[in-house]
Amino acid sequence: MRVLLEFGGGAELLFNNQKKFDVTLPSNDKPWTIQNLLKWIKDNLLKERPEFFIQGDSVRPGILVLVNDADWELLGALEYEVQSNDRIMFISTLHGG
Repeated sequence: MRVLLEFGGGAELLFNNQKKFDVTLPSNDKPWTIQNLLKWIKDNLLKERPEFFIQGDSVRPGILVLVNDADWELLGALEYEVQSNDRIMFISTLHGG
């Protein structure tokens, strides 16, 4: 399954400054959910400071998640079943001062 992942608002700094990843997820017995995807991102793409991106089984508060430009919370958040060709964006809204 092909998915486009995008990171912005500073979140890309945790991924070697790479803002976009066009990935093919491995075949899975169960449907891919955002929760499974976050684990996969942590294990395969995240380069540093996972505590700035992941908290428990979810993203850290202050990271906006959009699936095809819609707020993931409207779609079921962690339980949303990822579809082929989804565009999933992670945007950090937290900034130091």
